[in-house]
Amino acid sequence: MNWILFLSDMIVPLTFAGILMYAISKKVAIYDNFIVGAKDGFHTVFGIAPTIVGLMVAVGMLRASGALDLLSGLISPVTDAAGYPTETVPLTLMRLVSSSAAVGLLTDIFETQGPDSFIGRFTSIMMSSTETVFYTMSIYFMSVKVTKTRFTLAGALLANFAGIMLSLAITRYLYP
Repeated sequence: MNWILFLSDMIVPLTFAGILMYAISKKVAIYDNFIVGAKDGFHTVFGIAPTIVGLMVAVGMLRASGALDLLSGLISPVTDAAGYPTETVPLTLMRLVSSSAAVGLLTDIFETQGPDSFIGRFTSIMMSSTETVFYTMSIYFMSVKVTKTRFTLAGALLANFAGIMLSLAITRYLYP
């Protein structure tokens, strides 16, 4: 077991050293290439900044307006019938858009329900089993200028739904 801990501690430094050794062996101008990559990174950040700002404003408006709570109340008959905790609907929806907003909602759930409650455990598992689909798609596709996404959104939403349902099933199995 100690060797696994050692390996997990050393994986990043060893990878970094390996890349440097490979570059040196190929006589690559490491620093010059690093500077070119950093410049490209800044161009990417400036290109995606409007998208990030737009998403953050939309998330702030949804949270402040109470729209998420209203939506939760409207669909609570469906979620109750399906056995899905209604208290987690805002988090489930926000997780698709913003990880930081989802963490804020998760903190709210921990404060009201408790981290060791069924809902606290479920949301913890769900957060680690799902992705910020809309954020990820907008940032990655915008940065590489993908315009035809085909089935990406449908596949990502289906995978997220599977992650949510399996999180609920795992929580029910482990914490009856």
